Amino acid sequence: MKLATLKNNTRDGQLVVVSRALDKAVVVSDIATTLQAAIDNWSEISPKLAEIYQSLNNNEITDTLVFEQAQCESPLPRAYQWADASAYVNHVELVRKARNAEMPETFWTDPLMYQGGSDAFIGPRDDIAVASEEFGIDFESEVAVITDDVPMGATPEQAAKHIKLLMLVNDVSLRNLIPGELAKGFGFFQAKPSSSFSPVAVTPDELGDAWDGKKLHLPLTTHLNKELFGQPNCGVDMTFDFPTIVAHAAKTRPLSAGCVIGSGTISNYDRSAGSSCLAEIRMLEIIADGKAVTPFMSFGDTVRIEMFDNEGSSIFGAIDQKVVEYKAQ
Repeated sequence: MKLATLKNNTRDGQLVVVSRALDKAVVVSDIATTLQAAIDNWSEISPKLAEIYQSLNNNEITDTLVFEQAQCESPLPRAYQWADASAYVNHVELVRKARNAEMPETFWTDPLMYQGGSDAFIGPRDDIAVASEEFGIDFESEVAVITDDVPMGATPEQAAKHIKLLMLVNDVSLRNLIPGELAKGFGFFQAKPSSSFSPVAVTPDELGDAWDGKKLHLPLTTHLNKELFGQPNCGVDMTFDFPTIVAHAAKTRPLSAGCVIGSGTISNYDRSAGSSCLAEIRMLEIIADGKAVTPFMSFGDTVRIEMFDNEGSSIFGAIDQKVVEYKAQ
């Protein structure tokens, strides 16, 4: 099943069921007006949405909309919680190697995670507004899951049952602000502005064999200024799978329905697959040549993040954004 949220001049948008081909949609206000309302009562509402989805794909519904990705909010325009892990430890190892810093052994056994701002996600086709290019503007191509209510102390096996939807992420990072914030010993804040998510969120069954209940085994494709930047495979070199990082988030607190948990930047040891953020390319340059030459993003630059199935069809739609200068109102 594929679900999206259309812009409608409200904070939480209008939930729609989207066809597998991403070409048409059905408003389902009589079932749930928003995705948050659906996930709040998932066991009751998801079968009704699935029935609509089946009918839509069978061309049994006539009252449909043309699905326009540009009209989408992120599936959850705001969420009760957004926590992003760094599940690809080889990416962390690379960053530390570029600084000639040893990596603690615990990084391989205990996931890294930060709690990001979730009150104002931006749409998948909306501009990324930043006040200054000096902040070091970067994209991070990732996968995320949405959970229903996860009890505190859930094991990974228990957490797996609470993963209800998957989507793509552009976790925007302001790299030049990160060192100063981390030096304070209290984590990210200003360095992590609003993230954006794919036009469509999908149920795990929609992914077929590519989803094994723990990892998504497909490449994630990123284009920078319409040039292929990278397509590492999400199922390769993922040190901590999704049930593990969901359980990590729930170790000392329950997770409310609609919690979003991210994978962190997709990264493979096989560098021929390319990268999912500019910082990784810059780290490789530092290791090879002693200095980074690839610049961070400038105003006017674009990034496109998308995933395709084995037949070449887009699964989640595309995050396709331009960086612009923020102008205070």
